[in-house]
Amino acid sequence: MLPVTFSAEKSLDLVAIGRLCIDLNANEINRPMEETMTFTKYVGGSPANIAIGMSRLDMKSAFIGKVADDQMGRFITQYLKNNGISTSGVVTDHSGAVTGLAFTEIKSPEDCSILMYRDNVADLKLEPGEVNEALIADSKALLVSGTALAKSPSREAVLLALRYARKHGTKVIFDIDYRPYTWTNDQETAIYYHAAAEKSDIIIGTREEFDMLEQFDGNDEASDEATAAQWFGHHAEIVVIKHGKDGSIAYGKDGSSHKGSIFPAKVIKTFGAGDSYAAGFIYGLMKGWEISRSMAFGSACASIVISSHSCSDAMPTLEQVEQYMSQFQ
Repeated sequence: MLPVTFSAEKSLDLVAIGRLCIDLNANEINRPMEETMTFTKYVGGSPANIAIGMSRLDMKSAFIGKVADDQMGRFITQYLKNNGISTSGVVTDHSGAVTGLAFTEIKSPEDCSILMYRDNVADLKLEPGEVNEALIADSKALLVSGTALAKSPSREAVLLALRYARKHGTKVIFDIDYRPYTWTNDQETAIYYHAAAEKSDIIIGTREEFDMLEQFDGNDEASDEATAAQWFGHHAEIVVIKHGKDGSIAYGKDGSSHKGSIFPAKVIKTFGAGDSYAAGFIYGLMKGWEISRSMAFGSACASIVISSHSCSDAMPTLEQVEQYMSQFQ
C-alpha cells in the first residue's frame, strides 16, 4: 500500500474539529443505569479523544471547536491545555448554550450504552467565521468527526474547514462517528457525510456506518471492496472499515488491502475503542510506517483503552503502547 505523504514543513501534526463534551462514566459497573448512583467526569467527544490520544503520543495537536460559558466548558479547555493541545482555535459561546453530556451505562463488557444530552449544545454552535484557517494551514492533517455535521452552523463550519484543508495541502481524515440521535433523517445524514467524505484523504468507519453513508447510492453490493472503491474516485487514499471484535481492514487506492490484528484485553467497556484506534493508526501513518504496523499499533491503543474506566484519561503514551505490544511478540 502506498504511504500517505504528509507535509514536513508544517509545525502541527493534527488539528481536530468538532465535538467537545463531558463523559460521565458509571462507577457502579455491571448494573443498569437505573441503579447507578455515581459517575466520574472526563472530557469526551470523539475528535477530542483522538486529539488527546495523539498528544499523548507526543504529536503536536490543536483543536477547533466551541465550548459553553460555564464550569464544564472551562474544565474542557483547561484539560486540553494540560494535555499539550493548543486551544487557540477553541472559542466560547455566549448565547446560553450548554455543554453536552454523555452518561455511560456499563452492564457488562459486551453490554454498554450511552445516554446523551445534546439539546442546545455549544459545540454545534461553531460558526464558519470562527474556524481558524491558520491552524489548518499549519497542520499536517485535519481530523473531522461526523457528528459536527449534524446541525447548522457547525456543519457549515466543518465544510469551510475542509475547504481550507484542500486549499493549504492539509490531509483530511474523516472519522464517520455516526450518532443517530443528533440527526433529523437518514437522507440528511447521507448528504452531509458524502460532502465530507468526498473531500477526505483517509476515511475511517464501521461497516454499519458505511452502510448508512451509502444507503441512497443505489449500490446493492455492500462488500468492503465495493465500499472502498467508491471513495477512491474522489480524494481518498486509504479507507478503513472496522468490524468490531473481528478487527479492521484497510484498503489502498493501489488496490491493496490489509487486515488488522487484534490484541487480547480485559474489557471493562467498549466505548473509546474507535477513538484510541484512530489515534494510534494516524500516529503510525505520520511516522511513515507500513500500513500493517500502523493498524497493529492502533489496535493495541484500543485494547488499552477498553481495559480502562475512562476514554480520554486512558489514552496511552508511546511507552505504554510499546510495553503492551511487547507482551505478544
